[in-house]
Amino acid sequence: MPRMSQNPPSLRPDLAPTARFSDAPRAGQPTIGMVSLGCPKALVDSERILTRLRAEGYGISPDYSGADAVIVNTCGFLDSAKAESLEAIGEALAENGRVIVTGCLGAEPEYITGAHPKVLAVTGPHQYEQVLDAVHTAVPPDPDPFIDLLPASGVKLTPRHYSYLKISEGCNHKCKFCIIPDMRGLLTSRPAKAVLREAEKLVESGVRELLVISQDTSAYGTDWKDRDEKFPILPLARDLGSLGAWVRMHYVYPYPHVRELVPLMADGLVLPYLDIPFQHAHPDTLKRMARPAAAARTLDEIAAWREICPDITLRSTFIVGYPGETEDEFQTLLDWMDEAQLDRVGCFQYENVDGARSNALPDHVPAEVKQERWDRFMEKAQAISEAKLAAKVGQRIDVIIDDLDEDGIATCRAKADAPEIDGNLFIDEGTEGLSVGEIVSVEVDEAGEYDLWGHL
Repeated sequence: MPRMSQNPPSLRPDLAPTARFSDAPRAGQPTIGMVSLGCPKALVDSERILTRLRAEGYGISPDYSGADAVIVNTCGFLDSAKAESLEAIGEALAENGRVIVTGCLGAEPEYITGAHPKVLAVTGPHQYEQVLDAVHTAVPPDPDPFIDLLPASGVKLTPRHYSYLKISEGCNHKCKFCIIPDMRGLLTSRPAKAVLREAEKLVESGVRELLVISQDTSAYGTDWKDRDEKFPILPLARDLGSLGAWVRMHYVYPYPHVRELVPLMADGLVLPYLDIPFQHAHPDTLKRMARPAAAARTLDEIAAWREICPDITLRSTFIVGYPGETEDEFQTLLDWMDEAQLDRVGCFQYENVDGARSNALPDHVPAEVKQERWDRFMEKAQAISEAKLAAKVGQRIDVIIDDLDEDGIATCRAKADAPEIDGNLFIDEGTEGLSVGEIVSVEVDEAGEYDLWGHL
C-alpha cells in the first residue's frame, strides 16, 4: 500500500520536516489525505487545514488508498520545486484519483490544470475557506459529535515536543529572484494576542520548543499603522520567552533593530540563534538581487551580536551562480565567509523561476560553473562548521531529545540546532529512562563535520 510522501525534495535548506499521523479513522468516517510540500510555512498551512477538517469530523489518512480525497499542498518557489509539485499531484491522481490542490503553486491554476486537468479544485496559498469548500463538495462531512474529539492543540505534523509558530504572512521586499510577494502578497502580521494565545496552547499541550517563522520575522507588526511599538517583534519575542519553552527565530532579515533582539538571547529568554538569509556578500551581486548592498556593515552587525551574546549561533542561506556573478564576486563571498565564520550554512544554485525579474538579467552563469562554485562554497562552509564543532568538545550543553531508537541511541539537538536543517548530537549509552521531548545536560565527547556525540 503506497504511503503519501510528506517530505519535500531537497531543494532548499529550510524544508519542512516529515509529517506524522497518529489517529485511526472510525468506521464510515469520511477521510482526507494530505501531501505537504515546501517550507515550514506551508507545513503550518497544512496543519491549519487538517485541524479545521478534523473539527468537522473528517479522519486523516496516512496513505492514498485509505483516503476519500487527497489534498496536495504545493511549493512554487523554484522551477524545480514546481516540477516536483506537479509530480506529486500526478502521483496522487494515479494512486487515489480525487485530488484537491492548494499552496503556492495554486496561485497559477492554469499551470496545474494544464498538466493535470482531472484535479477537483485548485486554490492558492493560505486560502483555507476555499480548500474546505472544495473538500465539502468532493467528500461531504459526516461528523459524530460523540467520537470526533479534536485535541486542544489541533492537528500537528511535527513531533509533539516542537511546533512551528507562524506570526505573519507575505513580504514587502522586492528581491529579483523571488516571487513570494506575488504568491503570498505583502506583509500581513497576525495580532500579537492571537500569536501568544496559540503559543500558550502549544506549550500547555507539551510543546517544549517554538520555532517562530514567517517570510520576514524581524518586520513583524511593521504593517500596523497605529502601533504602540516601533518594532513589535521585540515585545512579542519577550512575551514568547516568558512561556518557559525554547523560542527559536527563523527568517530574520538583518535590520538594525535586530541588535535589540540579541540581549533577550543573552538573558536566556530566546534561544541564542539567528537564522538570517544573507544570500550573498558582494555589493554588486546584492544590488542585482535588489537587496541592501551592505555586506561590510553586516560584518559589523555580526561582531556586535557576538559581543552582546558570545554563544549566539548564526545560520544563513546563500545563492551561488546568480546572473552576472563573476569569479571575483564569488571570491568576495568566500572571503566574507572566512571573516563571518557563520555556524550553520545552506546554499543553493541559482535557478530561473517563472515570473521572477532575475530571469531577464544578462550574463547567466553556465550550469557547470554554478556546480563548481557550489562545491567550493560548501567545502569552505563544511570546514568552518567542523572547526566550530571541534571547539565544543569538552563543553557541557543542554540538548532536547528528538528520537530514541530501539538500540537506545538518542538523537538530540542543542540550542544551536534547528530541527531537520542543522546538525544533531547523539548519545549512544546510558539513555534508559529518557523520553522524547526531554531537555537534558550532556558533555560533548566527539565532533564531526556537522554532528556531535556526547554523554549525559
